[in-house]
Amino acid sequence: MKIGVVGAGNVGATTAQRIAERELGREVVLLDVAEGLPQGKGLDMAESAPVEGFDTLITGTNDPDALTGCDLVVITAGIARKPGMSRDDLQATNADIVGTVSGHIKRVAPNAIVIVVTNPLDAMAYVAFKTTGFPPHRVVGMAGILDSARYRYFIAQALDVSVEDVTAFVMGSHGDEMVPLPRYSSVAGIPLTELLDAPTIAQIVQRTRDGGAEIVGHLKTGSAYYAPSSAVAEMVAAIVRDKKRILPCAAWLTGQYGIRDLFVGVPIKLGAIGIESIIEIGLTPEESAALHRSAEAVRTSIQKLEL
Repeated sequence: MKIGVVGAGNVGATTAQRIAERELGREVVLLDVAEGLPQGKGLDMAESAPVEGFDTLITGTNDPDALTGCDLVVITAGIARKPGMSRDDLQATNADIVGTVSGHIKRVAPNAIVIVVTNPLDAMAYVAFKTTGFPPHRVVGMAGILDSARYRYFIAQALDVSVEDVTAFVMGSHGDEMVPLPRYSSVAGIPLTELLDAPTIAQIVQRTRDGGAEIVGHLKTGSAYYAPSSAVAEMVAAIVRDKKRILPCAAWLTGQYGIRDLFVGVPIKLGAIGIESIIEIGLTPEESAALHRSAEAVRTSIQKLEL
């Protein structure tokens, strides 16, 4: 595959590096509007190839036409959150950026699968979907994998166990209204509720919701990029290798979970065509209510967009 990564900031560049090192595509195009930034980072990555042992061709460019023929495009372009800034504060500026990028993709890579990473994630996936006009199975948002990774890490920390033994996932929007599901969380098959008391689980859930803001608070002038890029690479691998992974991602819902015409984080089957199916799991009334509150927060957000 030819894979495009739009945005050569920390998330985009690290994503391009992970894709190249794992040889998930024959070519990676790193695109950014900043003159010299994608060229310099792209060349630096390419020069690591003899040491890391990959043959993926990496091209850094400012020319959107370089995306021509891409099979998959990852959109990371946009401004990052600053301390005290909510994801919604980003919306107006990033909607313009994602809309422009999506227009380029529609023009030069009309058959591509699009993975949206830019925040506020659910609203930006909506912008990409509406601008490209692509079928819903070819537009997917990266959110739940990242949130679930944070959730799993915090559980492993609390229990002093390997992260490899922790299974857990998060539904809903990528933000304060995300819905971690302790009832579906386990460690080596043992339900989480049998290993941790309710107050401890509640603390982990809250820290998961605050995961991005916690990192922003430490960095002061930046936001997370190592874990987000890992989450994107997992999605790219699922598509490129047609692995049919069951992963929590932002998908266009058409009535599933009683939600319609929104991108919301749910479990999906991800393979070569993009979203192969949306998995509906049983939810308690409380979990369902939380998911619907999350969806309404997304709806309120996109209603501000003029699309």
